[in-house]
Amino acid sequence: MIRPAVLQGYLLEEALAWLLRNSGYRIFSSPAEDPDELTTGRDGSLCVRGRGARHQVDVLGEFTFTPAFSLPVRMFLESKFTTGKVGLMTVRNAHGVIHDVNQNFTLTTPSRRRSADAPIHRGRPRRRFQYVYALFSANGFTSDAQRYALAHQISLVDLSGPSFLWLRKTVREAAAEIAKTQSTEPVHTAGIRALLRVLLGTADAPDDDLTLSPDVRAMVTQFAQSLTTNSRAELLLGFPAAPFILPLATSDADRFLAFATTEPTHRIRLRRTGHHRTAEWSASPWDADEAEAYELTFKLPRHVEDWISDIEDDERQRTLRVKQQFLPEITIYRTRPAGGVDTYQLLYDPAPLRGE
Repeated sequence: MIRPAVLQGYLLEEALAWLLRNSGYRIFSSPAEDPDELTTGRDGSLCVRGRGARHQVDVLGEFTFTPAFSLPVRMFLESKFTTGKVGLMTVRNAHGVIHDVNQNFTLTTPSRRRSADAPIHRGRPRRRFQYVYALFSANGFTSDAQRYALAHQISLVDLSGPSFLWLRKTVREAAAEIAKTQSTEPVHTAGIRALLRVLLGTADAPDDDLTLSPDVRAMVTQFAQSLTTNSRAELLLGFPAAPFILPLATSDADRFLAFATTEPTHRIRLRRTGHHRTAEWSASPWDADEAEAYELTFKLPRHVEDWISDIEDDERQRTLRVKQQFLPEITIYRTRPAGGVDTYQLLYDPAPLRGE
């Protein structure tokens, strides 16, 4: 039987893939989409070839364009919905996977020469990719996990803030209902994922028929409908001048687009509320008459928040220092419905004379 926490993680991953639907990534659903890099595990799961092993991946996305001076980027997306914080072991495993798959590259195939003048038989050219890992947690991460992730450039995304309360509640309730059916029938997670991706539009229908019972199918459909009820909600990936990414949540993406389309590069104000683990940030346009145009909310890594809140009398100054050193600009990529990618730059304006 599948534990509810594991099922919650599966549902959360698919919900995140949907929330990130316009962040410039396309989702892989079959090894046929790239036979050189992808394969199938014994249980039919999608796997990525590494130098030393094959690695199962539940959600794999590829960035729709290649950044300057970089290889095409592919992202492992893994989520945990456990009762406690995600620990060091999980992050260490993510680092091992990324290290192995990024070394899986062969320039030539071995060949024997009959003489010094015999030609070298080279293998056909293969594309190479830069794999990255984004680990999401509904209940945060331990300090050891965060320090290790920072050292090895594993992106940790904390979903424990109030901005994601609706998502955690939706996932938890759906997982509990589906788990109840295990007393009379097995839960086929592959079938649940396949159906969800069709319902949410994150992937095409699979080639084979992954049968689900009518009851489970109805529950999965209800879960998809609960997500799409918040159709304006999105999770935009923000890339600051820092060794971490920002999960920028918005309850109304249309408001952000309406403003950012006319001003792709614009000044923002950053506000921080709460302390330590409860701290949450928001970004909005600077000018007073535009301040309500949109609001993006996010959380910073826990170790950053702990440093800010460590000395109460210095908290305001440390907050300002983090804004200036790590958040002077935030870049957002978003896929256009008709194809192509738009780039937006949010420039932090400290405005020291405006009383921020």
